[in-house]
Amino acid sequence: MINKKIRYGLIGAGSNAERKHLNNYMTLPNVELVAICDVNIENAKRLAEKYNIQNVYGNYEEMLTNEKLDLVSVCTPNYLHAEISTYALSKGVNVHCEKPLAINAIEAQKIVDAKNQTGKKVMVGLNNRFTNEAVFLKKYIEEGYLGEIYQVKAGWIRRSGIPGRGTWFTNKDCAGGGVMIDLGVHYLDLALYLIGMPEPSYVTGSVHQNFSHTTTRNRNGYKGNPNGIFNVEDAAIGFIGLQTGATVNFEFSWASNIEQDKTYVEILGTKGGVSLINGELKIFSELLDTCVDISPKLNPNIKLMNEFEHFTNCILSGEELIAPAEHGVYMMNIIDHFYEASRRKEPVFFEKGKNKVLLLSSSF
Repeated sequence: MINKKIRYGLIGAGSNAERKHLNNYMTLPNVELVAICDVNIENAKRLAEKYNIQNVYGNYEEMLTNEKLDLVSVCTPNYLHAEISTYALSKGVNVHCEKPLAINAIEAQKIVDAKNQTGKKVMVGLNNRFTNEAVFLKKYIEEGYLGEIYQVKAGWIRRSGIPGRGTWFTNKDCAGGGVMIDLGVHYLDLALYLIGMPEPSYVTGSVHQNFSHTTTRNRNGYKGNPNGIFNVEDAAIGFIGLQTGATVNFEFSWASNIEQDKTYVEILGTKGGVSLINGELKIFSELLDTCVDISPKLNPNIKLMNEFEHFTNCILSGEELIAPAEHGVYMMNIIDHFYEASRRKEPVFFEKGKNKVLLLSSSF
């Protein structure tokens, strides 16, 4: 069974699909690149020729009906994730869906339900869980080196990083939201994943649209349309109270008047603390009654975990997924509540064990 060749298809022929999915799946000896699909069939043809993929489609339903695939990557605008993923699952195909899993928790749950009904697997494309630093930190925290965790901070702030006014990223109908659903999914997910994804109690915060009037703060390589739709937030700041008693502060921005871009996760515990800032890992603890700073040097030539190899192994052997669809529901539930809290301008509480907003007083 392990030696089976996995027949692979790609849905969505954008830059992330090529850079991340094609460039990685093509290196695996047990994966055969069979088909590619994009509504812009010229984009699909271009990648098909470059990667020697024989079958090209402009309609994903046709591709999934005609080709006997084992696995597809879904790399489309967010609003199509649930529609395409559930259809692929109905055809008996495993799904590697780019983050976010869907535009909200209800849509994400539809994918989980379809997965459970078909017995197939769905993995969310949360690549930050697969870095050497994340793999190391996950084990370090699980071994209890931080003690009881009481505070977490996470963020991704850019100086000029709007993904182009008028692209699907700035259209709420297509993306589901702005920077919170785009960048927030990465580093808030990583922070909560590292501490075991505890159940949230409440969330509060606000969103801002500070740079929607300009096309000068775009991310490199992204062109803006001055007349394009921009009806999402470009900054999101919030606070989560967890059932464990720990708290989470977070901030995300596409554009900010700051010195330089920054990604970070900081976790504080009673025995130690860790920080991962712009990819640099540090540990803060105490040895021999002395405060010490430790900078682990992880071997960059050794990949501790490969996202794509991991998923194919899970398909073939039943190995447990590191980023299952259920985790996508967890994150979208938090994001849904955050958007509701920002709209109300008051904390919103979670009903324990349910994806539901409780209409409670904002007083504590």
